[in-house]
Amino acid sequence: QVQLVESGGGLVQAGGSLRLSCAASGSIFSRNAMGWYRQAPGKQRELVATITSVASGGNTNYADSVKGRFTISRDNPKNTVYLQMNSLKPEDTAVYYCNHRTFTIPPRDYWGQGTQVTVSS
Repeated sequence: QVQLVESGGGLVQAGGSLRLSCAASGSIFSRNAMGWYRQAPGKQRELVATITSVASGGNTNYADSVKGRFTISRDNPKNTVYLQMNSLKPEDTAVYYCNHRTFTIPPRDYWGQGTQVTVSS
C-alpha cells in the first residue's frame, strides 16, 4: 500500500505561479513513476506530467498544454514529487491529483486526495 499526501494548491492570478508537493509513503519499490493529473468540472482526468524513479531512468513526460510552463521533479530519497507551475492560465484551473504507479506485475496506481488549483483571469 502507498499513501500520497498533497499540498500547495490555491488561488492565483493568471500569470502567477504555484508549487505542488506530493509525498509518498508505504511500500515503495525502487522502480516506479510519479506524476500529476488534473480534472476540471465536467471533464476527463488528464495527464499533466510524470517522472520515473532514478532506478527507472528519471524520465519526464509533459502534456503539450503545459510544456515550457510546468516542471516536474522529485526527491527520490524522500519519495516526494513536485510540480512547479509558472505562467498559469485560467484553463489550468482543476483539481490536481498526485499519482504513484508501480512497475510491478500487474502495475498498480495510487492516488492522492486532490488539491484545488484555481487561476483567475
